[in-house]
Amino acid sequence: MCGIVGYVGKQKAASIIIEGLKRLEYRGYDSAGVAVLQNDRIDVAKKAGRVEILAKEAARHRFTGTTGIGHTRWATHGGVTDANAHPHVSSDGKFALIHNGVIENYSSIKKFLLSKGYTFSSETDTEALVNLIAYHYQKEPAAEDKSRFLESVRRSLMHVEGTYGIAVICTDSPGELVAARKASPLILGVGDGEFIIASDVSALISRTQNVVYLKDGELVHLTGKNFSIITQSEEDVSPIVNKVTWSAEAAEIGSFSHFMEKEIFEQPVALENAMRGRFSADGSTAQFGGLNLTPIEVRQIDRFAFCGCGTAWHACLVAEHLIERFARVPVEVDYASEFRYRNSPLDGNTLFFVVSQSGETIDTLGALREAKRKGYKVLAINNTVGSSIAREADGGIYQHVGPEIGVASTKAFTSQLLIGAMFALYVARMRDMSFSDGVEYVKALKAAPDLVRKALEQAPRIKEIAKRYAQYADMLFLGRLSLFPIALEGALKLKEISYIHAEGYPAAEMKHGPIALISEKCPSVFFAPKSEIFNKIVSSIQEIKARNGKTIVITTEGCEFPPGVADDVIYIPDCHEAVLPIVATVPVQLLSYYIACERGCDVDKPRNLAKSVTVE
Repeated sequence: MCGIVGYVGKQKAASIIIEGLKRLEYRGYDSAGVAVLQNDRIDVAKKAGRVEILAKEAARHRFTGTTGIGHTRWATHGGVTDANAHPHVSSDGKFALIHNGVIENYSSIKKFLLSKGYTFSSETDTEALVNLIAYHYQKEPAAEDKSRFLESVRRSLMHVEGTYGIAVICTDSPGELVAARKASPLILGVGDGEFIIASDVSALISRTQNVVYLKDGELVHLTGKNFSIITQSEEDVSPIVNKVTWSAEAAEIGSFSHFMEKEIFEQPVALENAMRGRFSADGSTAQFGGLNLTPIEVRQIDRFAFCGCGTAWHACLVAEHLIERFARVPVEVDYASEFRYRNSPLDGNTLFFVVSQSGETIDTLGALREAKRKGYKVLAINNTVGSSIAREADGGIYQHVGPEIGVASTKAFTSQLLIGAMFALYVARMRDMSFSDGVEYVKALKAAPDLVRKALEQAPRIKEIAKRYAQYADMLFLGRLSLFPIALEGALKLKEISYIHAEGYPAAEMKHGPIALISEKCPSVFFAPKSEIFNKIVSSIQEIKARNGKTIVITTEGCEFPPGVADDVIYIPDCHEAVLPIVATVPVQLLSYYIACERGCDVDKPRNLAKSVTVE
């Protein structure tokens, strides 16, 4: 949640910061602001609403300073107002601060500072922190060998409970910036005579591809010429500069109307990238370089435990089905937010997986830490090199699908499905899957990108269908076996971007309650591929039709239905069971997207949502 950008260099800071905020707006778009050091003072522009509103306000300020900070907000403490927008300035005017996270003890800090004469103009927890920094700056000057600015931030953070990614500027330290993180992502971009601090690589990739991923408890001090990193306990840190492998163009919208549309159509290439180099030379199994497990250790595993949130949780459910189906190993799937707080009994030979596109999802990171605390080995499936989850996991599998900007996940989800299917094969071949079955499985996985391309050819037809269903207020999504999680995902996508109330259920569970919702005002989307339970699914569809419900049926080529059973049919290519969830996802992504467009919704920035959930 929330986007952070800070700049120290030779160029005018405001334009660089605002450009970065535009790239980060998927992290929060309730309000936005920028603060620039100039003429021995801090000049601030901030407004409720989108970054484009801020850009107009900033133009009136005529910013010229070369040091500044900017923020795009997803509201936690306090409503969406100009006053609550970041940056926040200390009541003495010396400091400006931007913040991603939650200061849990802000109330007691604020009470203390009020007793010392500090004033407050917002409802936010962040304002308590910026005034606390001002208090320590005034009270405890640093020793001669220390930066008073840096030391005041470090001392203040010793009193903070909660999470934060912050960037701070000070009127007494022109050309300097201090940033720090705890459980909230922060990345330093090292450019040519300039430094950029940001909560996501996408904000700085147009300026530099050289980055340092800050760790929890680290503070970075930037000047116009260099930077240094220390820990909260004042230990010096030797930074590791990494090279970002994708370019700024990868995060551009191109000729598409929305990032979500672009990312839906990028899925064939994303799947190819996720598979590249991950099959054995004999074409009978998958291989992964980062698991840090020997084949003997894998064969000794008695159970897998998967954790994720939202869309990633749905990917975990599909992985559960495929691993149990092909590898014959029990799998348990938990919401990460629930696992970290309940005392879940797991046997000793359990391997733990966490799934997160960003690698910064706070609940998933908490689940990882809880599992490690209990002595389990934890692997990660994620898309972000250098993320907190990637660093803290014992091993894992990168998705390699490039930046995903749309808030509603698409290509990240299908790549997670693919990796889950590949891992099921990997374990199955170590157990009892034959060589020939492995070869067929690999062929099926390699065919997935072209199958998705073929499914995408249905886009014009799905767009026409969407026009007929955009006015409904409720919708059901129903599937069985590995397509039940895809029903959940389809319902989530529709809710996220069109604001239509939608629910996903196993098709056979419909008559155990949800059928009460069926009427001519509540359509149903059914997954009915060719399978041994095809006729049972058709019977469920007929029960809907008998109650005047409209039906959209997603099925595989060659399937036929009795007359009048389906109001609309969407055909996808017939394919292997391991690939079916991936291919079946495409129609519901397109259906949700086109319905949202038809309703005039802001597809890439749905209300109340942000791309990366980094606060509880």
